[in-house]
Amino acid sequence: MVKPILLFGYGNLSRGDDALGPLLLQYVEDKVCLEAIEILTDFQLQIEHALDLENRTLVLFVDASVSFIGAFDFTELTPARDNSYTTHAMSPAAVLAVYQEIKKQTPPPCFLLSIKGESFELGEGLSANAKDNLAQVCRFTEQLLQNIDIKRWRVLASYA
Repeated sequence: MVKPILLFGYGNLSRGDDALGPLLLQYVEDKVCLEAIEILTDFQLQIEHALDLENRTLVLFVDASVSFIGAFDFTELTPARDNSYTTHAMSPAAVLAVYQEIKKQTPPPCFLLSIKGESFELGEGLSANAKDNLAQVCRFTEQLLQNIDIKRWRVLASYA
């Protein structure tokens, strides 16, 4: 049976701050009741991951990023073809677009939780700033998952 909520963290544990997504999900596994939540991790998003959205009521993608200023960013996603659409590594929006195309239906509500990283070299550990950002996003995520309400999530995403 498919659990209604999917948390999908992606990144490489061997590439410094790229490990932030999977590390957040490790925290969630230890601290949050997973009765209705499925945890999934991978190195990168691929076209096949569109099928992981099937029969979900809510999806949270988690990844490291360098494209914003704060410790983390929380946004709602919409399906969109982009340059990643034809590569092995895809954006979450492109995964939603594939789902919409193959299932002929709107994907479930999906959000992206991006954690600020700065160092992604092979063999490195987390940078000091990434450790601080991970601590902040762990607290945010724990609160987010204590009250899984799509309206509340949308309000929080609109402030980001």
